[in-house]
Amino acid sequence: MIRVLLADDQALIRGGFRALLDAEDDLEVVAEAADGGEAVDLAARHRPDVALIDIQMPVLDGIEATRRIAENPDLAGVHVVILTNYGFDEYVYNALRAGAGGFLVKDTEPADLLHGVRVAARGDALLSPAITRRLIREYVSVPPSGASSSALPVLTNREREVVALAARGLSNEDIAARLVISHATAKTHISRAMTKLRARDRAQLVVYAYESGLVSPPAPEGSPGGRWRR
Repeated sequence: MIRVLLADDQALIRGGFRALLDAEDDLEVVAEAADGGEAVDLAARHRPDVALIDIQMPVLDGIEATRRIAENPDLAGVHVVILTNYGFDEYVYNALRAGAGGFLVKDTEPADLLHGVRVAARGDALLSPAITRRLIREYVSVPPSGASSSALPVLTNREREVVALAARGLSNEDIAARLVISHATAKTHISRAMTKLRARDRAQLVVYAYESGLVSPPAPEGSPGGRWRR
């Protein structure tokens, strides 16, 4: 059973999500929060597998609520998914950096929402290749002044290769096929890289890969260098 926390200041939206989730045999809503502070408290109390958190809430917004959950070692098993009305924007990117494992648009199709919750519960990032490209193009193409590649030597050559492929949006299955290794081996390399780089989840691993310079942002399409580079 996948246990879910809902955090949204609109009761109608929480009710709709709850009805959808509770109708599934493997999903259960264990708590509802009307603001970010309550979301943090309920996450600590119930320790859900997935926390669906609205990005704009009173008391604490979704970014700060995500950061507090991610910084609590007792809540390492809580996978935060940001809910937004607007699609991918700077706020969502900041939430990913704060520790969110992905995001969902509120008007997403019910089947996609259910799939997203299950993906998040496994610890996989809710970042499609298209979303990853947009993230890099708009928010990571110019690394912040604090970004550094100083931690890269801790990775083995194979781990760097696997992280680079993950940063391009490839799943563990895709990475295994590309490198002709087993799915379990690909997953192990990702897990070890996350541990070494202290990345909470795959989404943070992707952000780190670009901000550290492990992977270069794609050049604009149509330009001489308009392809993914490692």
